[in-house]
Amino acid sequence: MADWYDAADHAFEAIVGWVYSTAVDPLVYSFGLMSWAERAFDGTSFLVAGVLQVIATALICIPLERLAPVQVIAERRQVRTDVIFTLVNKLGLIPLFTFAALLLLLSPLEASARLHGYAPWSLEDFWPGLAGNPALSLLLYVIVLDFAEYWRHRLQHRLDWWWQLHALHHAQRDMTFWTDDRNHIVDELLAALWMATVALAIGVPPQQFPLVLFVLKLIESLSHANLRWSFGPLKYLLVSPQFHRVHHGISIGHEGRTQGVNFGVVFTIWDKLFGTADFRNAYPETGVRDQLDGRNYGTGFWEAQWLGFSRLKQHFWPR
Repeated sequence: MADWYDAADHAFEAIVGWVYSTAVDPLVYSFGLMSWAERAFDGTSFLVAGVLQVIATALICIPLERLAPVQVIAERRQVRTDVIFTLVNKLGLIPLFTFAALLLLLSPLEASARLHGYAPWSLEDFWPGLAGNPALSLLLYVIVLDFAEYWRHRLQHRLDWWWQLHALHHAQRDMTFWTDDRNHIVDELLAALWMATVALAIGVPPQQFPLVLFVLKLIESLSHANLRWSFGPLKYLLVSPQFHRVHHGISIGHEGRTQGVNFGVVFTIWDKLFGTADFRNAYPETGVRDQLDGRNYGTGFWEAQWLGFSRLKQHFWPR
């Protein structure tokens, strides 16, 4: 596993170095922005990570969806809109830039704390062996962040004002792997801030965060796929397309005592521990109940954003 991790890390660094040297560095130099070179290099790594994320997800999920689809897609226009969401969110790299911005803002505080003898805590303090085993540390970071994502997801359903934004994600009647990024921009920013804060709190190194995010997002995109796949016995450990489709099911995924089921992103263990797991052997229709009564969540990117703001405004300032 360590050899695989090292090979992936070296390949990623090589791609970033090539893109930076051939395209970004000449631009930085031509505009006289050499003082921004380090930040430009970081930005290049973020962009490359986003492009690789989109390519890898598409190469894996498109053939699988054609092999064993759950449904025939009725509205291709809605799927094309989800592609736009994906490009905005993945290539806009909101989680990565949020992590970098928080890191930059907190650096002076960290330096001041170290001067006074207080070192930031990290998972390596709890388990010193992680420092020499990046593959194991990657796995542990994914587990901790997935736990945090479970609770963030539950709050999206529990807090009514947050649901007004998150409902856009659930409003896709023709769910595919592209639906993973069908999020309101404010919802995406809140999710990115949540993840970045947790990642920094547990000491995820800046150079490792893109890979952690890559793993989380790849599995999350697969779970949204239009794919008749339950993972067999592994469904009791990992979130499968069937498990997550139940979460998106009309009247299942956003109602009831816990205002939804199957909130996990990577692992199902959190749902089992906190009583929100639903392992029914079904592939329900997806969407939000009030869509059946004609409520519009938007057919295009900008309309969906505007309607999300309108729902949020209506929650805080009802007429």
